[in-house]
Amino acid sequence: MLLRAGQFEFQFPRPTLVMGIVNVTPDSFSDGGQCFDPGLALAHAERLLEEGAEILDIGGESTRPNATPVPEEEELRRVLPVVRSLAGRGGSRTLISIDTMKPAVARAAIDAGASIINDVEARRTDPTMWQIARDSGAAYVVMHMQGTPLTMQQQPEYADVVGDIGAFFADRLKRLEEFGLDRERIILDPGLGFGKTCDHNLELLAGLERFRTYRRPLLIGASRKAFIGQVTGAKEITERLPGSLACALAAVEAGAHIIRTHDVAATRQALRMSEGIQSKRK
Repeated sequence: MLLRAGQFEFQFPRPTLVMGIVNVTPDSFSDGGQCFDPGLALAHAERLLEEGAEILDIGGESTRPNATPVPEEEELRRVLPVVRSLAGRGGSRTLISIDTMKPAVARAAIDAGASIINDVEARRTDPTMWQIARDSGAAYVVMHMQGTPLTMQQQPEYADVVGDIGAFFADRLKRLEEFGLDRERIILDPGLGFGKTCDHNLELLAGLERFRTYRRPLLIGASRKAFIGQVTGAKEITERLPGSLACALAAVEAGAHIIRTHDVAATRQALRMSEGIQSKRK
């Protein structure tokens, strides 16, 4: 299975790709604005690369539950200096993902050097974002979210959460291919925590193998999320690393290809150890 993202190519099976999170926001649920300043965000990104991140996911608008939307101009002001600086690193090819719901931000980030559009609002009907991905050659992450960040945790309901999201993936793949977006540039993300209860998230992790039928890379982002605290009792976000690693390992065992994480070094070590064990199974 091949994944293309700009000039980058990955042939699966291969070691799991680790996507490091860089939130250039004052209100992220996980880091409380620690990287709001572009200089601090860039320094954080450099640390994640040193820890082994193969992808950096840059976001300038919080999508935590009840988050307030950010004006387009402000989101651009936050993310573009970071994307430009990372893309211009001397002699280095850094795979950059832009985490945005706004086509104009995606277009500007691609022009600045990003190669993946991580679309939290992939349920959209307006094709502008798809056109940007198609024409630029960027990879496109189809992420499932029920509702919006302002509404998504207000009693989310599914008949069958795994089946419902599988149907969403099938519909998106069909529409995107009809629009002319190369299938080799599409990544699927079930959107843990985005319009899901704790039980929904657990059901998704338990049922990830059902998404293998689409033969596209599967991205999982469970890092530090609230449902980990609900299951384990780890109320503080900083206490959720063990639970985050458990989710990552379970996801990869079920067929995930990319793990999105705040904790790159620990996640990468856990994944490589697990992959080493799996390689010796007969």
